[in-house]
Amino acid sequence: MTAIIMGDGGRLVHEEIVQPDWVDYNGHMNVAYYVLVFDHATDAMLGLLDMGDDYRTRTDSSDFVIESHVSYLSEVVKGDPLQVASLLLGFDDKRLHLFHHMYHGQNGQLCATIELMLVHVDMKSRRSAIFPGQVLESLRTFSENQQPFGQPSQCGAVIEIRRR
Repeated sequence: MTAIIMGDGGRLVHEEIVQPDWVDYNGHMNVAYYVLVFDHATDAMLGLLDMGDDYRTRTDSSDFVIESHVSYLSEVVKGDPLQVASLLLGFDDKRLHLFHHMYHGQNGQLCATIELMLVHVDMKSRRSAIFPGQVLESLRTFSENQQPFGQPSQCGAVIEIRRR
C-alpha cells in the first residue's frame, strides 16, 4: 500500500479501485459501493486486531455492525483508486467504535467517512458477548499505539434540517 498523508491520524488499512459496475446513472460510484469499500476496510481493520475470519473460526465469535453513519463528501468515478484509513475511537467489554476515512488514492482528497458501532457476538447463541481477555488486551495495545488524532468532524453527526 502506498500511504498518502492523512491528517486525521488514521492507519491505512485498505485500498481498492472503483469498478465499472459500481458506477450508477449519474456517472459516479453508487452509495452502496461506498459502504462495500468501507465494509472491506472494516474486515481489514478487524484482521489487524486479530478479530477477522480466522478469529471467528477459532472462537465461534464475531463482530456485527449495529449502527453506521456515512458522509459522502466528494464523488469518485470508474477507475479511481481509493484508500481507507481507520481509527479505533473506543471500545468497552462488548463493543467497538470505529471510524473510516476514504481518500482518493491519487490526489488525497477526502471522499467519504463512516462511523461504525460493532458488537461482539457469540455465534452459537447469536447474542452479544464479552470480548475474551486477549482481545481486550489487543484493543488496549492498538489504541495506545495508534497515532494521536482529533475527533473527526463527522463523528456523532446528526441528520437534520436546521430551521432558520
